[in-house]
Amino acid sequence: MKHTFEANDIQNCTAADIDEIFRLYRIASDYQRSKQSVVVWPEFERGLVEQEIKERHQWKLVIGSQIACVWATTFSDEQIWEERNSDAAVYIHRIATDPSFRGRDFVSIIVEWAKGYATDNNKDFVRLDTLGNNTRLIQHYKNAGFDFLGMFDLKDTSGLPPHYHNVPACLFEIRL
Repeated sequence: MKHTFEANDIQNCTAADIDEIFRLYRIASDYQRSKQSVVVWPEFERGLVEQEIKERHQWKLVIGSQIACVWATTFSDEQIWEERNSDAAVYIHRIATDPSFRGRDFVSIIVEWAKGYATDNNKDFVRLDTLGNNTRLIQHYKNAGFDFLGMFDLKDTSGLPPHYHNVPACLFEIRL
């Protein structure tokens, strides 16, 4: 059963959510590990997520009283988007879903929310990336309305988490 999107279902995460965010990240990494040829998320630094929470860039989709899905946003993603980073865009990262809520097409809900969020912040694009040739995920993002721009070797991954090293990045965008 699909959940009907309501604006108040999406909220900024708080410091009280951090353990749940990391639980969802671990579940996502375990799921990635179970798939062949899929890049697996590393253990993210707690300080990164704490900073995103302080800056109001860590989000949650709440159903009832439970966090069903989390993700992060930023307005700059220079190392991944390189020269395209000069465009006015909102970038989505680290979508992680509680397994009891899988199959509800939260990516489409996040896309609809992100379009409004981008417009409210005077941005022209909604963008995201994934790594490696994960054909199912590429198709999933295309089905959610993203244009697939292709696979790119990143020039400088020194400041990025380790899963970005030595693997091509798949770039997606929606022009508003």
